Amino acid sequence: MSPLTITTRDAATGPVLGIIGDLDYATAPELREALDGLALAVGQLLVLDLAGLAFCDSSGISALLSARSLAADRGGRVALIAVPANTARILGVLGLNQVFAIGSDGGEAAERDPLAG
Repeated sequence: MSPLTITTRDAATGPVLGIIGDLDYATAPELREALDGLALAVGQLLVLDLAGLAFCDSSGISALLSARSLAADRGGRVALIAVPANTARILGVLGLNQVFAIGSDGGEAAERDPLAG
């Protein structure tokens, strides 16, 4: 089990959260807590960088959906970047690849946003 580390940085499009380690039942509340304190303005893109994600269970997927809901509630969008193959497979099986903007970087993900008008 890898401990969860969440890093935050600002980009031109909005905040970027780096999620490193295991996102599971024990650590998903840490992501939700980080999201609660996040400044996200209307129209901004919240990027979740999953390059360092080692493991993600159903609680982790739920936390990612919480990030999407938070962004929508604040008038923004969310994108997942550098999604590991095992997590991408789970997102695809659940149909969440049709809900999340997914790409190798924030710009690519935003262009692929299935819900963008």
